[in-house]
Amino acid sequence: MPQNAEATRIFKALRRIVRAIDLRSREVARTAGLTIPQIVVLQAIRDLGDVTTKALSVQADLSAATVVTILDRLEERGLVARERSATDRRIVHARLTEEGRTVLERAPALLDEEFEARFARKDSAAQQSLASAIEEIAALMDAHRLDAAAILTMGEMTAKTPE
Repeated sequence: MPQNAEATRIFKALRRIVRAIDLRSREVARTAGLTIPQIVVLQAIRDLGDVTTKALSVQADLSAATVVTILDRLEERGLVARERSATDRRIVHARLTEEGRTVLERAPALLDEEFEARFARKDSAAQQSLASAIEEIAALMDAHRLDAAAILTMGEMTAKTPE
């Protein structure tokens, strides 16, 4: 069965995107000592305040199990602290420590600055169109079922960087 030429173009472009994300992930890990998912979780805690694993999972678009693993590593490094709720001991809240705030302030941008600048120069309609097209491609690939961390940490399969 012959392949659709446009589908092949999309696949090739996606491979280039995955490679660019992998390279950016490695650069962030090298400069910050954190993976992109770790930074995403730290940002979510900063934005939401004292927060539950479930709320972090939703905000960061990561599975609860992935968030727990990331929190374990961040807590080991003294970047977050977890405390049980005073009203319901089953609920655990995470919060940034001072060290976590400092590390997050020093962390590099997750997106490449060049990409952000080019994207910002597009008008609102073009930005929305690009976002919609990418979301539709993800839906066509059933990517909504996948944990975002799988792609964001792809470089870790070959490089030894912290989770």
